[in-house]
Amino acid sequence: MADQGFPHNFLWGVASSSFQIEGTEPADGRGLSIWDTFAATPGKIADKGDGRRACNHYQLWEKDLALMGQLGIGAYRFSIAWPRILPHGRGTINQRGLDFYSRLIDGLLARGIQPWVTLYHWDLPQALEDEGGWRVRSTAEAFADYASIVATALGDRVQHWITHNEPWCVAVLGHRTGHHAPGATNPNEALRAAHHVLLSHGLALERLRAIAPKAEHGITLNLTPAYALDAAQTSQDEARIFDGDFNRWYLDPLFRGAYPDDMLRHYEAQGNLGPDGWDFIAPGDLALMHQPLDFLGVNYYTRAVFGQHPPPAINPQDTDRITAMGWEIYPEGLGDLLRRLHQEYPARAYYITENGAAFEDQVHADGCVHDGPRIRYMERHLAEVEAVAAAGVPIQGYFAWSIMDNFEWAFGYQKRFGLLWVDYETQARIFKDSFHWYREVVKANRLPRNVKA
Repeated sequence: MADQGFPHNFLWGVASSSFQIEGTEPADGRGLSIWDTFAATPGKIADKGDGRRACNHYQLWEKDLALMGQLGIGAYRFSIAWPRILPHGRGTINQRGLDFYSRLIDGLLARGIQPWVTLYHWDLPQALEDEGGWRVRSTAEAFADYASIVATALGDRVQHWITHNEPWCVAVLGHRTGHHAPGATNPNEALRAAHHVLLSHGLALERLRAIAPKAEHGITLNLTPAYALDAAQTSQDEARIFDGDFNRWYLDPLFRGAYPDDMLRHYEAQGNLGPDGWDFIAPGDLALMHQPLDFLGVNYYTRAVFGQHPPPAINPQDTDRITAMGWEIYPEGLGDLLRRLHQEYPARAYYITENGAAFEDQVHADGCVHDGPRIRYMERHLAEVEAVAAAGVPIQGYFAWSIMDNFEWAFGYQKRFGLLWVDYETQARIFKDSFHWYREVVKANRLPRNVKA
C-alpha cells in the first residue's frame, strides 16, 4: 500500500441528499415532489417504502452534525429540496424551508465544516412535473429562478455550489427506463430531459456567478468507464455507444460545447427523435452549457464491460468483487476515469462527490456494525485517488457516500450505503467500523498501511 499520503489541503467529506434523509413530516410548507408521487405508486418501490420519515434529518440535523464533527470531515455535501423552498416550483417562497437550510449551514460552519450545496438531487416539485417537467424548456427557466432564490438567501455563507447531481439518472432512469421518478419510458423524452437539465445548469450558472461571484461553481456527473474485453468490432462498438450515451453525452456539451456527432447519428438511427427532430435545441443553448467550471464533481461506483459473452461470472457472496447492489467492484476504473478526464476533459479541479458501496450490514451482538467489506472498498478506491493525485491529476477532494443509511430510491430501505447505521424505527444512529476507519484516514490525510477489516 502506497503511503505517500494525499495532497496538502485535500478535502475530506461525506454526502447525502434531501429526499433520502430529511423526511417530509412535518412538511412545514413543503410541496410534493415527483418522488412523493412515485413512491406512492404501487410497484415502484421494492419494499413499498417512501420518504415520509427517511432518517428524520429535518428534525435531527443537530445530532447528525455533531456526528459529522466527530468524524473530523472538512466538508458536507447535501442537497436543497426544491419543493421545500418553492412548494409549487415557482412563485411563493416558503421561508421555513430556507430557514432550515440556513440553520444547517450555520451549524456546519460553527463546526468548521464547509457546506457544499447541490441545488438538484432529483426531487422536482410535482407542480412542475404536471406542466411537463424536464421535458419542457420552462422547467429549465424555473430552475434558474430557484437557484437565484437559494443563492440570494444562502450565498453569503456557501462557497461551493453544485447545480445538478447526475443528469444521466434524471434523463435515462427517469424518462427512458422508468426506474426512477417520474417513471416515463420514452427515449425521445429522455433526450429532451437531458438537454433541459444541462440547459438549466447553464442558466443557473449565470445567476450563481452574479449573486456569489467569489464562490466556486460546478456540476456532478455519474461516470462509468466502458471496457471492451476483446478485440471484436462488435464489442468495441458496444463500448463506444455505451460511453457516448452514459458519459460523453453530458461531458461534451459541458467541456466542448457540442453533442458528440456519433451519438447524434446513433439516436437518429434508433428512432429516438420525434417528428420535430432536434427542435428542442435552440440557438445559444450549447454556449450556455459550455461555461467554464470551477470544478467537476465525479460520482463513481462501477464499470461497464462488453465482449467475451457471457461476461466472467462473479460470486454474489464475494464482497471483494460485488456489492449488495449487484455492482462489480472495480477500483481501477476510478483511476482510469480520472486520468481520462484529465486528458480529454481538463478541469481546474476534480472532486469525487460520491463513492461508496452497499453491503448486507448487520448490528452484531456487541451492538456494533462490523462492515469490513466497506472498509476494503473505500481503501482500494482511495488508493486509486492517491495514485492519480501523485501523478498530477488535480483531484482535490473525496466525499464518501453516504454519511448514513437512507432511502435508496427505488430500492426503498433495503440497501445500506452509510458510515452510520440507521434504525428506521427508533431513528438511532450506530457507528459502523467504516466510520471509525474513515475518521483515521481523514485525520492522517493518508491511508493506513495495515487495515484490519
